[in-house]
Amino acid sequence: GQSVILGYILAGIAIGPYTPGFVAAELTVTALADIGIILLMFAIGVELSLAELLRSGKVATVGATIQMLAIIGIGFGVGLLLGWKPLESLFFGAVVSISSSTVLVKIVGDTGEIDSPHGRLTLAWSTVQDLATVILIVVLSALATDSTNLARDMIWEVAKAGLFLLLLIPIGLRVLPWIFDWVAGLRSREVFVLSVGVAALGLAYSATFFGLSLALGAFVAGIVVGESDLSHQILGDIMPLRDIFAGLFFVSVGMLVDPGFVARHLPLLLVTVFLIIVAKGVVSAGIAMVMRTPARTAILTGALLAVSAEFSFLLARVGHDLHAESNTVFNLMLAGSAVSIVLAPFVYKASQPLAEAVEARMPVGEDYGVLAMPANEPETVLRGHAIILGFGRVGRIVSDMLRKHDFRYVIIEEDPRLAKRAQAEGIPVVRGSAAAPAVLEHANPGRARVLVIAIPDPVATRIVVDYVRARYPRLDMVVRTHSDEERRYLLNRGVRTVILGEWELALEMTRHTLQRFGLESLVTNQIINRMRSQVEPEPVEEFIDEPTRDRTSLDAALRRELEERRRPEKPTEPEPTQPLPALTRPARRPRIKDVRP
Repeated sequence: GQSVILGYILAGIAIGPYTPGFVAAELTVTALADIGIILLMFAIGVELSLAELLRSGKVATVGATIQMLAIIGIGFGVGLLLGWKPLESLFFGAVVSISSSTVLVKIVGDTGEIDSPHGRLTLAWSTVQDLATVILIVVLSALATDSTNLARDMIWEVAKAGLFLLLLIPIGLRVLPWIFDWVAGLRSREVFVLSVGVAALGLAYSATFFGLSLALGAFVAGIVVGESDLSHQILGDIMPLRDIFAGLFFVSVGMLVDPGFVARHLPLLLVTVFLIIVAKGVVSAGIAMVMRTPARTAILTGALLAVSAEFSFLLARVGHDLHAESNTVFNLMLAGSAVSIVLAPFVYKASQPLAEAVEARMPVGEDYGVLAMPANEPETVLRGHAIILGFGRVGRIVSDMLRKHDFRYVIIEEDPRLAKRAQAEGIPVVRGSAAAPAVLEHANPGRARVLVIAIPDPVATRIVVDYVRARYPRLDMVVRTHSDEERRYLLNRGVRTVILGEWELALEMTRHTLQRFGLESLVTNQIINRMRSQVEPEPVEEFIDEPTRDRTSLDAALRRELEERRRPEKPTEPEPTQPLPALTRPARRPRIKDVRP
């Protein structure tokens, strides 16, 4: 479950000059690594979405800015206490303040939480950090120069960077898309990949004329190109080259690490790891809480941000090349970042029960437990209704269908923006995390008809399922999930219907394929229903005989299926069911009502 970056660094240590055995040619590796860092930063820039960043709100933009300034200040203070020079203390603080989007994407991707509230917030937060790194490199590079007029030189460096952006934006938005579109029309993938590589390397090299580094120029060029319509094709084609050459960059970083030094300075390494994991994680979570993020989301966000990686290595390498850092500080930054990568999955796993415990003890905010419902009819609304957990893409579709057919339902949503959007549309909403029993109880699950769990957070889903099974065992649930393992777990916990996105996609594709082979809808529906009823996905061949590969035997199989369906089945006695309360339409538009205890 570790990031591949760690493997590259260990490989670099193994072939470096500080370990016995084979020693690679450092100049050759460094030359290839320069190409790797250019392609890596270009790809990161293409992946960065300014539109998504703007939609993330002030929690990510303001929060990430405050967090970086705070950790830089803490790191600077620690460096001065350890007797380091002011400039290398600044580099040290900047390195530990940056988090890794690569590592955190792997963590939330493996757990299926990339669309969860803390997953989205963390990605937006790290995006702000990536952009802030551009400013850090410019400022720290200016500080590293031996200048008699530092303010003038810094203004000059910033002006040159601004001029580079001013020239790059029209080229990236107008000229390059036209060139790439023309090259794509040649229908030669090799030529297209070559043109993308030339553009990345050329724009990165052009940045050096403005006093910027190759890596910084490639990153800014990637941001601009990423806003074009061809960004997905560009990213997909450049990925193989990026992965190969970027690996060499991290190998070159590993070659600079002295394992003996790390062993001799273990206390300093522990201080560095403490700043990266504990200090940065606590500061990030605290800032998110102050900005009225739910406690659970804030703590999980802090845990995901408690890691350093690619931009930290880049910044450390910049300081080393400018001779702004001693070997002691440089090795500490590299070793501390590598250790944080190793510990990142375990830190996140350990933070989950802590997040649940803290949220359960936190006082509810002013907007928690706020329910929009028809005036003077609370008992009527909260009977025989549906409860929808999550008002994202999935929950919104379910909500629209229920509303179209005039069925009663209540939304539980943790994201304040989505909750306000639902309230503006006159939908009953309970604002808060469904993993908190007090929030769920506001939706009156004891009188509900069905519980729809449409949130992408598997941990919160398990908490809700266990709570409902224990308190309301007769409440029907339909749950969204992202993995076979989670699907089996939920089915074993008594959930009647578990929807696995990839599984349902495969079923619908199977349905279409079978119909193209001549099976009628009656038969294909039976096959799909049988497959859906299986806890473990089973191949379609179980339901179709081997001879059905040709048209004649296909018709015979179809007749056998239809004859089997026409046979009278033994009638079964229906199970007694409790009558459900009648549903009534609201008499007037809903209003906001505070139902906090």
